[in-house]
Amino acid sequence: MLLSDIDIERALNDKSIVIKPTPNLSHALSACALDLRLNNVFEVFEYSKMPYFDPKNIEQELAMKRITISKDDFFVLQPGEFALASTLEWVELPYDIAARLEGRSSLGRLGIVVHSTAALIHPGMRGNIVLELGNHSRMPVALYPGMRVCSLSFEQLTGPAKRPYHLQKNAKYAQQKGVEKSRIQDED
Repeated sequence: MLLSDIDIERALNDKSIVIKPTPNLSHALSACALDLRLNNVFEVFEYSKMPYFDPKNIEQELAMKRITISKDDFFVLQPGEFALASTLEWVELPYDIAARLEGRSSLGRLGIVVHSTAALIHPGMRGNIVLELGNHSRMPVALYPGMRVCSLSFEQLTGPAKRPYHLQKNAKYAQQKGVEKSRIQDED
């Protein structure tokens, strides 16, 4: 069951869903989703440093470069490029609510996607949401810190999860702050 705007607002007020900083609901809340904003740190691949990406190579740090821009500046995502970013907001979900990450239609119409595959936000997640940004258009697109970049819709589970994300032994991204690179090499 997808939560309505009334249910989302109630969950924010009773702190069963925590979003910090508190969103301006008059701009961020729609009928069944809550918009989140773009942070100012990006990770991009440095194609010239490695001939290919090996998921089992612990030295993947060489493959990516961190770019921090001022709050008044912008980041240009080139056509065909990929970058990691994160939401400005910290999100905490209870054990009985999952969330779905979606791009905003206004950015999608410019060719910008915000996730490749990671659309499900598990119950018990705590942290900034990492965005997998891609530009499918033929035009570079400027992205500004603080702009509404994605939305979360919330789904009520049939009951509380027995294994909420932050308590799972293999929760590689629990408590993530800002942009977190892939930790695929940490898998069993």
